[in-house]
Amino acid sequence: MPHTAQMTVLLRAVLRNKWVRAAIALGLILSIFLIVKVWSDTMGDPVVKRLTIESIGLPARSAPVTVAFLTDIHVAGPDMPPSRLARIVEQVNALEPDLVAITGDLISKKRVSTKHYSPQEIITPLGDLQATYGVVVVPGNHDHWFDWPGLSAQLSRHNQITLLENGAAQMGPFAVAGVDDDFTGRADIEATSMAARPLSGIRLWLSHSPDIFPSVPVGADLVVAGHTHCGQIAYPWGGSPATMSDFGEKYACGVSELHGKTLVTSAGIGTSLLPVRLFTQPEIWLIEVRSARR
Repeated sequence: MPHTAQMTVLLRAVLRNKWVRAAIALGLILSIFLIVKVWSDTMGDPVVKRLTIESIGLPARSAPVTVAFLTDIHVAGPDMPPSRLARIVEQVNALEPDLVAITGDLISKKRVSTKHYSPQEIITPLGDLQATYGVVVVPGNHDHWFDWPGLSAQLSRHNQITLLENGAAQMGPFAVAGVDDDFTGRADIEATSMAARPLSGIRLWLSHSPDIFPSVPVGADLVVAGHTHCGQIAYPWGGSPATMSDFGEKYACGVSELHGKTLVTSAGIGTSLLPVRLFTQPEIWLIEVRSARR
């Protein structure tokens, strides 16, 4: 019998086995599930996660105020063209935040990207963000690696956007401290703290990386950070193969507390290295701050 015919007979015999057929069917189902899951996790609308904290920086009987927190936008094709960012901006505006905080990595130049965009194309959608006390931005490592001068120039064209690099600004009831990128060695906690010292109100710190959290002075109310993507490709039971944090999983995702300070580390809305998410989702945090005074 020719070799090809022998292989055909063997294949038919194998396929007659119900367990083999069941395994093939299961494999196909799992493959379809993973494809659908990857598409949904990568391209779905950001999930809005909510948190409420208290601050003595807000006067007694004051109405609560909200911070919409975005990070790791990584504008690039195929998964985050400016048109998708524009839709996310509409989603943020619908939350009617009092302040929008963005902790860097606006740009992305993944090797597998299908398209890269100019600083103007990246920043233009962010110019449509609406918040009572404005928008505040700190840079991330990708911003410094690829075109921070171009991005910062475009950000500066929008009056409602405040750019902080180891500096601070009074934005309504918020005393906002913005740290430059720690991952590329540009963070200066002392300079940022000094700049924030004369300010009053809710002590809000922005950092691209969560690794500064233990070094943020006691008295800060809220620290928001990204960089980790909550793993981007994570395990279905929690955790991920890589955290991009010197502290491992400790501050890599979600809410952490230390000495009265609250840290929120977000999964972000874009992707890095590969345009794929799995078992993580793009997210926007809406953080409500209430007065701790009675």
